[in-house]
Amino acid sequence: MASSSLFAAGRRLGRGRLFHCRSRSHNPTPLLPLPTRTATSPRGRTYSSERPARRPPSLQSTLWPLGHPGTLLVPEIERWAEKPGNRLRPVELERVVKELRKRRRHRQALEVSEWMSAKGHVKFLPKDHAVHLDLVGQVHGVEAAEAYFSNLPDKDKTEKPYGALLNCYTREHLVDESLAHFQKMKELGFVFSSLPYNNLMGLYTNIGQHEKVPSVIAEMKSNGIMPDNFSYRICINSYGTRADFYGMEKTLEDMECEPQIVVDWNTYAVVASNYIKGNLRDKAISALKKAEGKIDIKDSDTYNHLMSLYGQLEDKSEVKRLWALQMSNCKRHINKDYTTMLAMLVKLDEIEEAEALLKEWESSENASDFHVPDVLLTGYRQKGMLDKAEALLDDFLKKRKMPPSTSWAIVAIGYAEKGDAAKAYELIKNALCVYSPNSGWVPRAAMIQMILKYLGDEGELKDVENFIHLLQAAMPMNSDMMEALSRARMREAGGAEEEAPSSTKASG
Repeated sequence: MASSSLFAAGRRLGRGRLFHCRSRSHNPTPLLPLPTRTATSPRGRTYSSERPARRPPSLQSTLWPLGHPGTLLVPEIERWAEKPGNRLRPVELERVVKELRKRRRHRQALEVSEWMSAKGHVKFLPKDHAVHLDLVGQVHGVEAAEAYFSNLPDKDKTEKPYGALLNCYTREHLVDESLAHFQKMKELGFVFSSLPYNNLMGLYTNIGQHEKVPSVIAEMKSNGIMPDNFSYRICINSYGTRADFYGMEKTLEDMECEPQIVVDWNTYAVVASNYIKGNLRDKAISALKKAEGKIDIKDSDTYNHLMSLYGQLEDKSEVKRLWALQMSNCKRHINKDYTTMLAMLVKLDEIEEAEALLKEWESSENASDFHVPDVLLTGYRQKGMLDKAEALLDDFLKKRKMPPSTSWAIVAIGYAEKGDAAKAYELIKNALCVYSPNSGWVPRAAMIQMILKYLGDEGELKDVENFIHLLQAAMPMNSDMMEALSRARMREAGGAEEEAPSSTKASG
């Protein structure tokens, strides 16, 4: 069986063997038998399908495990609605779209939004049109968002759809369009909150014109509009980015004096981040202590963020202290928590502790996600510990857990950086054997060029042909592939010609 040969080959990985994978067809069969799937909660925990359910699964618990961005959700929603006792409620559908946006699954969010409007499950109000317009811009671009806006009835062209279109312009860094649209909103009386001003400040931040941010917040105040936490945070960061620490501290003081504003942990974290960049260690630590005093102790994201900042300060004790607090105070420890801590341990050269933490993650109930071990694989690569990286891949194979293309590629890059094209070839071939078109992984062009040159000069023709056939699933045919094939064919033809005279002589 193909799967058994894969695992057998994988167990010999440390000795430089390749997977016995076949060339890809247009409809390739799976390399491995698919494992039994388990339902995954939004926080990343897994629950066995054998566990008796106390109640039928809700719509959201049905959808969240379908995390692949290419998965169509509408058929799943319709199947769920057909089951006895299930009823589609507008508020729940809107909640699904909101959560998908939060998770940056914009294409799926747009799919659901279009369907629930077309089927009449939700009668769109201006706020719904604003959400839909923003999704159209995310998925199909600004021109499609403009067309959607133009086709709205005049009664629905309120401040919310106008604001959504402004957000599309600023997100795409379209300065002239943003300013003209903002002016139009002012003329219509639609600029009466901090949000449009925040969009402009975000635009200036993203295009590197940080010096223009303070004038926007000054205009906001002069027009009687109160800046919110986000407004102040953008302004604070604009000063910090320019190393204007006096301006940053003055803005923070103004914010702390505003009775309507409660300075949150994130603001102090932004201040700390800028102090770190300015090598002001003591001030950074002071800001981090203030940030910690503001956090919700049950919110794991806050611990992850603060640990990352202490990691930049290379403060091992604080990183470990916060991790212990997170483990104690937070009920669930999702994969993101483990990737954050693994990254910090690798950064701090605590490789043995990182290895122990990975084993802890493996024994947890969390969904198997190779983004977690990829952090340690990357650390091994950066530190030149490629034998350990291969051993980790081999260990997963022994446990019948197939690493994805990204994991093989991390180690391949390490060998390519050392100039070992033969080893990089072995690992990239493995990556291509398990390649999935929707995975998001794209082979590095420079490494592929190096491998093709090696194969053209030294590889057997059948190996070159097989590799290029696999490679074409991930990237189009190019001149480097053609040249490798040509050189391999010339070498094989030359070898055949050399053998021919000696055969003639022997027969004579």
